Amino acid sequence: MKLIVGLGNPGPTYKNNRHNIGFMVVDKLLQELQTANQTNKKFLGELYKSGDLLLLKPATFMNLSGKSVQAVASFYKINPADILVIHDEIDLPFGAVRIKKGGGNGGHNGLKSIDALITKEYNRLRLGISKPGRKEMVPNYVLSNFNKEEQEQLEKFVNYAAEVAKNWLNMDLIELKSKYSKKDISQI
Repeated sequence: MKLIVGLGNPGPTYKNNRHNIGFMVVDKLLQELQTANQTNKKFLGELYKSGDLLLLKPATFMNLSGKSVQAVASFYKINPADILVIHDEIDLPFGAVRIKKGGGNGGHNGLKSIDALITKEYNRLRLGISKPGRKEMVPNYVLSNFNKEEQEQLEKFVNYAAEVAKNWLNMDLIELKSKYSKKDISQI
């Protein structure tokens, strides 16, 4: 069993925020795959199953995402190496895609929460959203919607990330990195 987690914040207020790009990619996967809803209060999020794949959108808000991931991973006995977390990354330009296993959280509160509860040894699909000019602007920036120029490229970006996530199921991580890592949206 493998688990793909899209990070974001629940509710319509946050739907189009930069911080919710993980949710956007999982929503795209849900459109493309035949899934059965497995949502249960104990999972603290929306959970769907497609064969040996689980797709999760935590409902805990970003800072507590680890609680939902831990609940699902514990129930289904999923090792961190079989988990892919899809998240926004301010240290990459908009449209950049990076894949890695483990590592630091870069100040991302969703990753901090997951790291604390299941270790750092899970896979990450890092999706660049750029960063604001000053560090103190980060909280408002990640909770803002994509600008007009970004919105014009967002569907292409989300579709590409969904393709990467599907290929993670069957490809070696080194091969996946080599084939799908991109510097920006123009390379997609």
